[in-house]
Amino acid sequence: MASPEEIDDTSEIPSPTKNTYKDPDGGRQRFLLELEFIQCLANPTYIHYLAQNRYFEDEAFIGYLKYLQYWQRPEYIKFIMYPHCLYFLELLQNPNFRSAMAHPANKELAHRQQFYYWKNYRNNRLKHILPRPLPEPIAPQPPAAPSATLPPAPSVSVALSPSLSPMQYNNMLSKNEPRNMASAGIDRRKRKKVP
Repeated sequence: MASPEEIDDTSEIPSPTKNTYKDPDGGRQRFLLELEFIQCLANPTYIHYLAQNRYFEDEAFIGYLKYLQYWQRPEYIKFIMYPHCLYFLELLQNPNFRSAMAHPANKELAHRQQFYYWKNYRNNRLKHILPRPLPEPIAPQPPAAPSATLPPAPSVSVALSPSLSPMQYNNMLSKNEPRNMASAGIDRRKRKKVP
């Protein structure tokens, strides 16, 4: 039988601090691996690959997806370059989404929606960021008084007078009259004569 001194001797029992695993690089490798994996989730084709290979049927993998939700905290989110991965990570918590991503049509739909989001991102963002100017009230304009600075209209006898040159006559015509349109620069193309 063992003596009480031998039983109280704790030198043979390993202490819990001796068996604690410590990463040689301080967890940097694990951090980078998890960061890379979570950013791969921004790709609907990769999610489709995971669904096709039945990763979503493994309870340990689903637990890993739940564990990865810590990336949504501010101290980790600053390292993410593809924010869609967090949205897909949230969607992957739903079993219906996991099973739907096994179908190629749903993969294409998610990819197309993601493309349209990127395509219109700048315009949508500017729509919400830039302040819209308030409409300026339109003040009623006072009625125009007859101006005395306008030259008097030529009399009919002057307008039809044969002493006016064609240039002077064209200058007197208004710019919108059909006779003046050709000289105003509208449709100056020469047309071929058909024999």
